[in-house]
Amino acid sequence: MTTQVLEDATTSVAPAIEYGRTIERSLAHRSAISEVFVTDVRSLRPMAVTAGIHLPLTHLYYSDHRQRPKLHDSLLLLEAGRQAAIAGGHTNAGVPAGTMAIVHAFRFSLRNLPALRIGGEAGPPRVDTDFFGRTARHSGRYRKGRLEQRIFMGDVHVGDHSMDVLFLKGDENEILRHAQRGTPAPLSSDFTEAPGAVRRVAPELVGRDNPLNVVLTEPEFTADSVTARVAPRFDNPALFDHVYDHLPAMTLVEAARQLALFTAGAAAGPVASAASGSASLCAVGYEGAFQRFAELDVPLTATATPVPAPAGRYGIRVGFHQDAQEIAELTVTVADVSHLHGS
Repeated sequence: MTTQVLEDATTSVAPAIEYGRTIERSLAHRSAISEVFVTDVRSLRPMAVTAGIHLPLTHLYYSDHRQRPKLHDSLLLLEAGRQAAIAGGHTNAGVPAGTMAIVHAFRFSLRNLPALRIGGEAGPPRVDTDFFGRTARHSGRYRKGRLEQRIFMGDVHVGDHSMDVLFLKGDENEILRHAQRGTPAPLSSDFTEAPGAVRRVAPELVGRDNPLNVVLTEPEFTADSVTARVAPRFDNPALFDHVYDHLPAMTLVEAARQLALFTAGAAAGPVASAASGSASLCAVGYEGAFQRFAELDVPLTATATPVPAPAGRYGIRVGFHQDAQEIAELTVTVADVSHLHGS
């Protein structure tokens, strides 16, 4: 095995970034041009890139939030970072076209929240990415990799993201999927509604206005937890930009966010929650790991339990289960951002 060694991030000068158009959609692994958020990818040094990103203001999914004041969506920044990593991996890190990147674990957090206020941006957004990987001695292919990203609005550092991934060719993914299931996996295009979804959570209780973006149904409460079915709408073009044979990781992150907001809103008190729909609550951090694919044709539940968090914030651990087995877990940090009204 050979290891790529990165230079010190302080030794290079960032090149000029173009913001006039988005990159070719295939570089970001997107089908719809409207779902591409990277405008340019430039090399910083070997195995490191900087990318301009576009943050839409009227997006069906990313702009649909009740939270006030309005901030750029944390999952929009996470998705933009994911796309920048994919594109930069192809253009600068030697990842061949057609390679699938399977997320094993990730961590994302926001900082300097006032710079993320919509309408008061500190400057054009960009993502800087460092790639770490080992190539197989005989094939020269990457089998596993890690990336670390820093997200900026102008010169203001607003977020950090790290991710561990497994790289697979198409035939390798098919072998893995068949080994896990024992049968061919159905496709998201085979469904118009998640099987058994009957009672969706009211949009305002999970920070949404549009019911299309609600992914939770049938919440059940115990003394110290909340459990709900994960049932996204397969006709949601943001969550299902193309055909999948599983629920993608970003859909699970959205489910964790909604359940965390639902749980934190209940913890804030029934009067406050009912009056405002928890409109001052915002998810500002995520940390998670994925053990198995989330199957489309097996009921998926998510259970939220409170965990310790810094003062003034809520920590919510969300475990995802199929067939009585935990397939993924995410911890979401929720903050009250009402103080930003006066910032």
